[in-house]
Amino acid sequence: MELRDDVRAFLEEDRFGVLATVNETGSAQQTVMWYELRGDLIVMNTKRGRKKDRNLLRDPRASLCIEDRFRYVTLDGVIETIDDPAIAQADIAALARRYHSAEEAERMARDVFAPQERVTLVLRVDRVDVHGFDGEE
Repeated sequence: MELRDDVRAFLEEDRFGVLATVNETGSAQQTVMWYELRGDLIVMNTKRGRKKDRNLLRDPRASLCIEDRFRYVTLDGVIETIDDPAIAQADIAALARRYHSAEEAERMARDVFAPQERVTLVLRVDRVDVHGFDGEE
């Protein structure tokens, strides 16, 4: 799904997202996430074995909400999990650079993320819900 220009600009600003996945019981599991908009895809990353990772392996449906006070965007879709170690490490390093200084990102990539088994999460957006943009409610 192609994103509107104003939504794209909003998503490219420094914000965190809240990723919702589906637990085995059907209840929601939510996690605050780093994300990056790449084209019309949302790229995230997690450590293998975390609850969201296990949920997505069983059921790839997800929703990501990004807010800024009275404006927010919710993106629903299906997540593709990429478990290639080189791709996953490159993606978490890129996300660290988005949210931290280059020096801190390099330290995190080397000392924190490199020893971990990481997976990249790619959200293919099927539905966009926008609130607070140009008078929308």
